[in-house]
Amino acid sequence: MRSWIWTLILLAAAVALALTVHDHGGNVIIVAQPWRLELSLPLALVLALVVFVALHWLLRLLRWMGNSPDRLRAWRGRRAQRRDVELLESGWINILEGRYVQAEKDLSSLLSRTRSADRKVLAGLSAARALHLLGETARRDQTLQLAQEGAGKDSRLRQAVDTVTAEMWLDQNRAQEALDLLEPLQDASSRFLHATRLLLRAHRQLGHADRVYALTRLLLRRSAIDEAQARLFICESAAQRLDAVEASGWNALWGDLTADERLTPLVALAGARAQTRLGRPAEAARILEAALNRQPDDRLLRAYAQCDAEQARQRLGHAELWLKSHPDHPGLLAALGQLCLAAQLWGQGAHYLERSLALRADIHIHALLGNLHDALDHPDQALQHWRRACEAADAELPVIQRPLPAADTRGDPQFLLNPRDAAAAASPIAPLAASAAYLQDTGDETLETVSAPAVPASDAQPVSSSSEDDYFDTAPIPGVDMSLTSDRSGQK
Repeated sequence: MRSWIWTLILLAAAVALALTVHDHGGNVIIVAQPWRLELSLPLALVLALVVFVALHWLLRLLRWMGNSPDRLRAWRGRRAQRRDVELLESGWINILEGRYVQAEKDLSSLLSRTRSADRKVLAGLSAARALHLLGETARRDQTLQLAQEGAGKDSRLRQAVDTVTAEMWLDQNRAQEALDLLEPLQDASSRFLHATRLLLRAHRQLGHADRVYALTRLLLRRSAIDEAQARLFICESAAQRLDAVEASGWNALWGDLTADERLTPLVALAGARAQTRLGRPAEAARILEAALNRQPDDRLLRAYAQCDAEQARQRLGHAELWLKSHPDHPGLLAALGQLCLAAQLWGQGAHYLERSLALRADIHIHALLGNLHDALDHPDQALQHWRRACEAADAELPVIQRPLPAADTRGDPQFLLNPRDAAAAASPIAPLAASAAYLQDTGDETLETVSAPAVPASDAQPVSSSSEDDYFDTAPIPGVDMSLTSDRSGQK
């Protein structure tokens, strides 16, 4: 559209010039001794315009020819940049598609041929990522070294290399090395949120609860972390800090938590443990009660039920109120039963435990009932509950079909009381057991007790400790090492 407008303007100007020249006739005389040139005015104007246009295009042609080397270098640069971009795009697409071998080839080719520092660092980091995913750590470290050299003194590129290197080290659980790279990048007022997230990951691997708590709070304020994940990190780190808190730091630590965080089972349980450790059972009970008022939790209920007789009756009142809202909660019934046992209310405790057991088979309830019946001198019922506790725990107990064979006591120093017994022990008669002999018939299996002959104390001979060690190291068991038994009998 613009070209049409300029064409119309030029035509209008030409028509106006033609009309003006037609009304004003005249001659143009050019004198250059010894020549004299006389032209009409319209012709002179046309020739001047043609000369101007010719000179203009001639000058442009000369400038174009003079700039040819620069244009050639720029063209080569554009072509190289286009090839670099194509290799970089191909490498990243292969990484995203999981074809790491091809991605590493493309990116390594780009790393070796590009002259741009930015693309060299980017290609090196991308190739290192592909090698890291392939598990080739030695080549990955070499590629990272090339990227570090390509970054030079550019702080921005060096920060990129350090961040990517730290992330790969975190994948290998080399948290301390990653921490040394990330700490210079992290700043409360900086914009390196990704580095802060990696720093949080490193401190979690190292178990630094204080730093995990602070960094999670920082990322949460900046909306740089998922709220559910941040809540989990805060609760975990707060529980670790509570487990190690002293009396002087309790108020500051507990006061920094929100009301919702204090009611989470993990934090409430850790807070109750800390108060119990500090000798404040009443405060521990209040923390657990606040969390249990919102929702019964088996872990909190079990901790709430572990108290002495003085606290048990007071806690029973709160637990019975919860039972009105949750009458069929097995964990709450089990806690009530344990509290009744602590308060020496045997019948009511057994009632609550039986109700809980009817709702859910639990090793803890079976163990409590077993202890209760054992204390009440009901051995059969106690044994039954203890067996069920083992079954609930999936305990694979071996089934013993028959007793083990008796040990060979012929070389036992306790039975070699005098020289006459030693001579008798050397006989090839089958050995007698120290406590029992095993008899097996075609029908039932029975045990017959065989008592050792009584020997007067005056006939007993002292036996050295070295002979006892030799016996316990070498005594064979019949049916297990018969060949060794026969060899020793032959030698004797």
